[in-house]
Amino acid sequence: MPHFFTSDGLRLHYEDSGTGQPLLCLAGLTRNGRDFDALAPHVTDLRLIRLDSRGRWRSDRDPDPMNYTVPREAADAVELLDHLGLGKVTILGTSRGGLIAMMLAASHPARLAGVILNDVGPVVGAEGLARIMDYVGRRPAAQTHAEAASAIKALMEPQFPGVPLAVWRHLAEAQYIQTESGLDLNYDPRLREALEAQFVDGPPPDLWPLFDALAPLPLGVLRGANSDIFEPATLAEMQARHPGLIAAEVPDRGHVPFLDEPQSLAVIRQVLGAAG
Repeated sequence: MPHFFTSDGLRLHYEDSGTGQPLLCLAGLTRNGRDFDALAPHVTDLRLIRLDSRGRWRSDRDPDPMNYTVPREAADAVELLDHLGLGKVTILGTSRGGLIAMMLAASHPARLAGVILNDVGPVVGAEGLARIMDYVGRRPAAQTHAEAASAIKALMEPQFPGVPLAVWRHLAEAQYIQTESGLDLNYDPRLREALEAQFVDGPPPDLWPLFDALAPLPLGVLRGANSDIFEPATLAEMQARHPGLIAAEVPDRGHVPFLDEPQSLAVIRQVLGAAG
């Protein structure tokens, strides 16, 4: 499996497929490179690079959970680009991955050709954050992937009406591993400790300066129409601050769109075209 070692000694896994314009895909908080499985068949003309962030799936878990931070994970992304010999890429960041992209715009602007944010902005909705804290770091009650898929479908149906069970089964298999005692998490459960320290135990960080650092870049933003993480008012403020922003609302999607929707693909292609 392709991997590299970070400057602090962790072995991180990534996937690198196809040729052409490079697109670095950074997944959500508890997710991994499989977040982009639905997108992959639609971008076979690109070089699609997917990183499993530290503590997720096939990447090493950090012995210090306080290293599960956006700045450290942004540094990991730069070290991956160095490992691959890539000077500049477009980044597609889903949720947490979008926060990492904003951090990179502030810390390593020369490495970015463009950015696409998937259902994330500089303000994290309180309702959505509370929902995330209900499950992060906790094993599911479901004993099998089939049970988990049914539970996820029931939970997410208000945000994702009509999504087939097979889609939720794919998500369950990406999120959980089957063990003799039921399902277990496919990421480090101590990620919860870092999240509590960063977003729960104190005032939320002001991320608008990071967003403002995206001003020189081609920028696309996707918002699930039913999202409880990325609120319409946040998107409106982003559009006011970045007049060239390419935005689309994806109907019948919450947090997060799957990226195979026509609206998602149109934004991705438009940003890639502007990024060259």
